[in-house]
Amino acid sequence: MLPEQAHHTAVQAPVIVHQPAPIQPVQTAPIAVQPGHIPTVQTIVLPDGRAVTGYAINPVQPEPVATKPAVSRAAVNVALGGVGFLAVCGGLLLLTTFIAALAALIQQLIILAAVVFGGFIAVQVLGASRGGTTVNIRKAVIKRNHFHG
Repeated sequence: MLPEQAHHTAVQAPVIVHQPAPIQPVQTAPIAVQPGHIPTVQTIVLPDGRAVTGYAINPVQPEPVATKPAVSRAAVNVALGGVGFLAVCGGLLLLTTFIAALAALIQQLIILAAVVFGGFIAVQVLGASRGGTTVNIRKAVIKRNHFHG
């Protein structure tokens, strides 16, 4: 069936409109409520002589603060002991690290001194064997001590 034919043969349902019924408000008689107590009227005389009359207003009381539970002294001592123990452990760790670093520094300085001194000796020995002046140590010592032979 073609769309043009379907349009002409379709049956349309009648449209029904529903009107809601309004809700009737419930009529009740107002109930008079008497206050539990009638506040007293106060009159205050100002320094300039005027009188002010009105109801006394009680200040708003703050909510009571909930009391904290008591902490036992044993718990405080354990906590402080734990903090102290951690501080000592940290201090010992830093001390051992410092000592290890100082030992490594001293070792490096000794190696540096050996390299510099060894280099100085090598320059003296190698420099003397390349045609420099040869020194007879035995004669020098004897001359210094005035043992002439």
